[in-house]
Amino acid sequence: MRCRTLPFHRCGHLGFPVHKFVPAIIGAFLMVWPSVGFTAVEKPAALRKAHVPRMSYIGNESIRLGVDLNLGGAITYLAPATNHELNVINSHDWGRQVQLSYYSGPVPFNPPGTMMSTNWHFIGWNPIQTGDAYGFKSQVLQHTNTGRTLYTRLIPMHWPLKNVPGECECEGWRELDGPAVKARCRVTNLRPDHTPYRARGQELPAVYVNAPFHRLMTYRGDKPFTGDALTKIDAQLVNNHWAHWTATENWAAEVNDAGWGLGVWNPDAFAFSGGFAGRPGVGGPLDSPTGYIAPNRLEILDHNIVYDYHYELILGTVEEIRSRVYRRAARPAPLAYEFTHDRQGWHYGDASDQGWPVRGELDVRSAGKDPHIVSPEFFIRADDAPQLTVEAAFSTGRSNVMVMWRKLDPDKEQGFVPTLAHSFPVIPDGQFRRYQFNLGASPEYRGIITQLRLYALPASNPTAHMRLKSVTLGPVAFQEGTK
Repeated sequence: MRCRTLPFHRCGHLGFPVHKFVPAIIGAFLMVWPSVGFTAVEKPAALRKAHVPRMSYIGNESIRLGVDLNLGGAITYLAPATNHELNVINSHDWGRQVQLSYYSGPVPFNPPGTMMSTNWHFIGWNPIQTGDAYGFKSQVLQHTNTGRTLYTRLIPMHWPLKNVPGECECEGWRELDGPAVKARCRVTNLRPDHTPYRARGQELPAVYVNAPFHRLMTYRGDKPFTGDALTKIDAQLVNNHWAHWTATENWAAEVNDAGWGLGVWNPDAFAFSGGFAGRPGVGGPLDSPTGYIAPNRLEILDHNIVYDYHYELILGTVEEIRSRVYRRAARPAPLAYEFTHDRQGWHYGDASDQGWPVRGELDVRSAGKDPHIVSPEFFIRADDAPQLTVEAAFSTGRSNVMVMWRKLDPDKEQGFVPTLAHSFPVIPDGQFRRYQFNLGASPEYRGIITQLRLYALPASNPTAHMRLKSVTLGPVAFQEGTK
């Protein structure tokens, strides 16, 4: 997950980055946004004047979609089929649009022989779809348009560096389905630096809309998929801070005063960021005011990873957007993570695994003073999921594992707290076993559970490790113990 900020030349007179501020995201994706001045090589007006779009369009009976092949194939146009002039996507500068962007270490990222903007030293490794902070654009390597689908393959640019292509390739597949754009995105890393950097927040994707679409609507309650009352997020960008919340139906929408606009749905994302920058109301694709939405998720991007995600853009009223999500979404159910081919969104603090590709298990080793393993965010009722089943082998020298859980708290969005935890016995002999942990026995395991954290490794002991094949959270299937 990643809350993209606008590079300075993408943010015009606003004088702040809306697309590029993503420091470490901890707990419930709380972010601290630095305050920096306008130092772009070129201002948005100059960039737009020099830029010649090269558009590729597809359309159906409901919508028309366009990508700019001179901006890395980013989505710069989306309008209803009945009104081609009503483009909802903002392109005031190169950091808006609907765009890919990825984060990893190191921070700062300034390889020998490269020039780095001092205002972006905190960004780290950050290839983005459109171009860099100095105005150099990404290169589209391949493009196909079948009339029904759009495909692009490109080499992105490192945002903080001057004219340095990304050490990766990005791909995007888009097809139309009624009022929605169904998109699949992939990054294939080709980095010479094999350091196992920590997970960082990714925006999946970043979406910017025009001034009329200033009402940010979402659902953040504990009764998803029941038609429960929506929440309006009143979030002007203030002191470089966006709003952050848990979207328990995995979507949000920026709509106009009539309740019509653009929704963003990512079924794998519960943490969302968004808000509005500038004066809402009147303004088009080249004007400065903009609304923003990004589904977020913490992910490890290895030096050689192939990482995919999916999302949908949906044009319509809030009711129509929500109705489509309801038809398409899987309802909350027992959670099952099997680490056959990837990490399933799990990541680490003060620990690392054997890297990519994942081959049937996560072999996690201590790499600091507070080693732990963290699940992706989810939504499940404690009453429906009292049993945690872990298929693992412990070579840790410790005869217990502590499990912590986060609870949904829309008002506080708090992270992990010490009172929401319980320890269970394990056998640290390196043999695989299936452990059943009765979380429901704890009086604190109540309400809505949104994330897990496991403590099984001793501090600063690189020889100790935990091999993890699967994790399931659901109804009681067996008696507590091992199998």
